[in-house]
Amino acid sequence: QVQLVEFGGGSVQAGDSLRLSCVASGGTFRSYGMGWFRQAPGAEREFVAAISWSGTRTWYGDSVKGRFSISRDNAKNTVYLQMNSLKSEDTAVYFCAADEGFGRTKPNEYAYWGQGTQVTVSS
Repeated sequence: QVQLVEFGGGSVQAGDSLRLSCVASGGTFRSYGMGWFRQAPGAEREFVAAISWSGTRTWYGDSVKGRFSISRDNAKNTVYLQMNSLKSEDTAVYFCAADEGFGRTKPNEYAYWGQGTQVTVSS
């Protein structure tokens, strides 16, 4: 059983940067593909980014390509989401997710979830 806790959310201005962290415990972190999703009020959960076990392969949602970057530090059991050039439409609750596979882009493909962290971008 993997437990995930996200950190780093907050309120920023459009154009600013923010880095989210997700710390895992209770499992072998390097054995899990990791993903970030987000959910705005009234909207479905949207795929943001995913990373393979070793961190050598990454995937991104179309709306964040070129602005967001996912990375991981297996020694620290942590996955990061660097968010640059933030826009008001990036406002959402951001969730970290884990699964034994990798490269998964659908929420129902992930077995473990964090509680989410709010990101608010003001224009």
